[in-house]
Amino acid sequence: MATNRKLGRTTDIRMAMLKSLTTDCIVYGKVETTLARAKEVKSIVDSLISLAIKEKDNFEEVEVKINKAKLDSKGNKQTELVKSKNGKEYLKVVKEEVTEKRQKDMPSRLNARRKIMRKVNKIKDSDGKNIDVPAMLFNEIATKYAGKNVGGYTRIVKAGPRRGDGAEVAILQLI
Repeated sequence: MATNRKLGRTTDIRMAMLKSLTTDCIVYGKVETTLARAKEVKSIVDSLISLAIKEKDNFEEVEVKINKAKLDSKGNKQTELVKSKNGKEYLKVVKEEVTEKRQKDMPSRLNARRKIMRKVNKIKDSDGKNIDVPAMLFNEIATKYAGKNVGGYTRIVKAGPRRGDGAEVAILQLI
């Protein structure tokens, strides 16, 4: 028995399509596609969620010293006038050292983060800021499903035939 469907695509195109559908399902909570594609994506999404649940609390808090630009009241970087060795003047950004608490992944969680990144795309929100999909999985989705038994985090709802080619359409959604 074959382990995965070909979906009428070459390997690279099929993998890109599955990555996109997986990312959309995780970020938006549901995705509408054909029944065969939905069945493929369901297994990927369920495995990523169970991986995130297993590793959600596997980190430690560490204090990190960061050198960053000093900001004025308007949020702009502060600069100072400095002379170089050859006598020319230029503007230099004023730096300040700040100590921040950050989460440091333990090795198994880091490996899980890398596995997740292999299965999803990097995406941006409407403002153009990056959405951290692994962090979303670990912090939001894994905490939501933490008490649930293994598997069954998604549901496929059949939506009838598609106009045009009559393909069976399904909605894959997080429960």
